[in-house]
Amino acid sequence: MLIESQGNPNIKKVRALLDKHRARDREDAFIIEGIRMFNETPRKILREVYVSESFHKKNPISGIEKLYIVKDELFRRLSDVKTPQGILAVVERLHYGLEDILRGGLVIMLEGLQDPGNLGTILRTGEAAGISGLIMDENTADIYSPKVVRSTMGSIFRVPFIRVDSAAGLVPRLKEGGYTICSASLEGSISLEKAHFKKDSVIVIGNEGSGISGQLTDLSDMTVRIPMEGKVESLNAAVSASILMYGYKFGSRNYDC
Repeated sequence: MLIESQGNPNIKKVRALLDKHRARDREDAFIIEGIRMFNETPRKILREVYVSESFHKKNPISGIEKLYIVKDELFRRLSDVKTPQGILAVVERLHYGLEDILRGGLVIMLEGLQDPGNLGTILRTGEAAGISGLIMDENTADIYSPKVVRSTMGSIFRVPFIRVDSAAGLVPRLKEGGYTICSASLEGSISLEKAHFKKDSVIVIGNEGSGISGQLTDLSDMTVRIPMEGKVESLNAAVSASILMYGYKFGSRNYDC
């Protein structure tokens, strides 16, 4: 099927899924774009695939039930990136439970993280560092927004994640499960080089500007600071998370909180 009009209902749906959190909630779907993301996407969750005319001529796709060919100019206007590769898809959202995440090892918890690039980078780095899952509070950026999805580079399909109403409210459940809560803080009581993580740990990363809430800080078993030199006052949230994840991965894990 060739789509030529911006008024086509399928085009309107894709645009809404790209632009609106509510549309993604309503449709229980999100958009992936680009050849790499298409190849990373499990076929069982693909709903619809859209390709530009020129892409289809060079890279004909088979085996997709709902495949739509879009006029090149219309596809360029539809795409969320400056230089579209000519392929995007509507994908079913992923659903996990807390039991999928609490499998032992390291869990990352985010409280109020706002930047989509930071969220995507943390998920991607988390996969590389071997985390068992990601927990986000209701004030954290939408993991299904196009920028987050792109920056995960496919990790969104391989690392389980959940969203909860309150990060602090989940802490008692985590502690009951044997997890140590370690919050990143500029005023942390323990410097990273002296922190000894337990095998089952939760590293908490807060809002880019205000950090972790006082309530969650008070519930933490330890607060960890990353030593810095020069006149640098703070590190990017994704950078901080990455340093702490690898501090856990390669550091000692017998801290008695």
